Amino acid sequence: MTQKYIEKILRAKVYDVATESPLDYAPALSARYQNKIFLKREDLQAVFSFKLRGAYNKIAFLSEAAKQHGVIAASAGNHAQGVALSAKKLGIKALIVMPKTTPEIKVKSVRALGAKVVLFGEAFDDAYLHAKALAKEKKLTFVHPYDDPDVIAGQGTVAMEILRQKTGAIEAIFVPVGGGGLIAGIAVYAKFVRPDIKIIGVEPNDSNCLQQALKANKRVTLKQVGLFADGVAVKQIGKEPFRLARSFVDEVITVNIDEICAAIKDIFDDTRSVSEPAGALAVAGLKKYVEREGVTEKTLVAIESGANINFDRLRYVAERAQVGEHREILLAVTIPEEPGSFLNFCKLLGKHSITEFNYRYFDNRSAQIFAGISSSGAEQDKATILAQLQASGFAVTDMTQNELAKEHMRYMVGGHAPCELNEVLYSLQFPERPGALLRFLTSLGSQWNISLFHYRNHGAAFGKVLIGVQIANAEKAALQLCFDALGFLYVEETENPAYRLFSGGSATTLQE
Repeated sequence: MTQKYIEKILRAKVYDVATESPLDYAPALSARYQNKIFLKREDLQAVFSFKLRGAYNKIAFLSEAAKQHGVIAASAGNHAQGVALSAKKLGIKALIVMPKTTPEIKVKSVRALGAKVVLFGEAFDDAYLHAKALAKEKKLTFVHPYDDPDVIAGQGTVAMEILRQKTGAIEAIFVPVGGGGLIAGIAVYAKFVRPDIKIIGVEPNDSNCLQQALKANKRVTLKQVGLFADGVAVKQIGKEPFRLARSFVDEVITVNIDEICAAIKDIFDDTRSVSEPAGALAVAGLKKYVEREGVTEKTLVAIESGANINFDRLRYVAERAQVGEHREILLAVTIPEEPGSFLNFCKLLGKHSITEFNYRYFDNRSAQIFAGISSSGAEQDKATILAQLQASGFAVTDMTQNELAKEHMRYMVGGHAPCELNEVLYSLQFPERPGALLRFLTSLGSQWNISLFHYRNHGAAFGKVLIGVQIANAEKAALQLCFDALGFLYVEETENPAYRLFSGGSATTLQE
């Protein structure tokens, strides 16, 4: 079976549309991590992603009869553009089914490549099922984004190029993982030619379908996936990619949003290019591997897989990158409500700059502040700051890893309710489309009162909403049924310390 894939990779027809992307040395990353780090620049392909390799290889090998009928795919981004460009190059019809939540810029780019676009459903799964039905009805060939041998072989040409471009020793190749087509193709080829090279997959910690499958020794379906790295937001690893990954992938590393954002900044610093979140996954995983293993003077390769990022998302990326680099500490601090408290707080920080300070007067006893503090990046630096503040009598809670604090509370400080509200708090992933808010509020009706609402646009298909509802505990199940009916992903946050400190209940209750 391995031999078959090697032959398919060597015979792949990707270079009719793809170029041999450069393997660029990353000087700043290499110096900081004391290794020789290289970036495989798939962001420089015609559609700013590796996806056109597998798409073209699949379509190019179709029979003439199949080409006459045309092809269809389901995708909200890079695969759609790869299929559209490939079909245009070969002069055949292409139909792309995209979720209604797909940003308009991506829809326009696919149409500009000559493909017909059908918008259907709220998420990829809806579009996928509709595309499969249309394929049968219209006799179109379905081009799967990852679970297809020809697609996998097309992606495997990335490994073929790496081993030709870097003939010396390579410690590891880091590969972003969504459905698994890219890592399957890279792993099967690299392990056949250079079995000493480690193949390490990298996934977001909230979309780790391959890691969970390897742990269970079978494919699993995640109940929900995070959407920040939308290019790899897949609930289940592909059947064929998983079969190959079990044999040829050494391990999977997971990273969080802050680490992904820091990696986007790292790539920018070295290349002056802006990666999409999924495209920076491999660099984030590489950094984590080096910190964990303590390796030095090794050659490490990361696949920079794509650069299809909306400009609107850059603000959010910049906000989170500092925390991802461990250069900003976020703290909730209780200070006395008296003249000079803020001055004393600042004096204790010494050389550390305050990057953010949120406060609002509530009563004359004590105050909760939300502070961002610059850090050297060393873990001991944070420990020293915390110890100094606590030794001086300040009550301190570390919020650096609290997602609710970073997403919402830092923008809402000072919003304590003046009385007990019987409030239940939820964070939700909210679709970015006209009428979404009206539909949401209509579904809730007038039976419950919304007591808190905070929304942030991230420039993606989904935004983040924080909502407080006045409700009795016995009615929580009914409220959650409303969320389920809308298809929203949600988490109850009522007991989250960031909420309890800054917005939950009354200040009197919290301080007592």
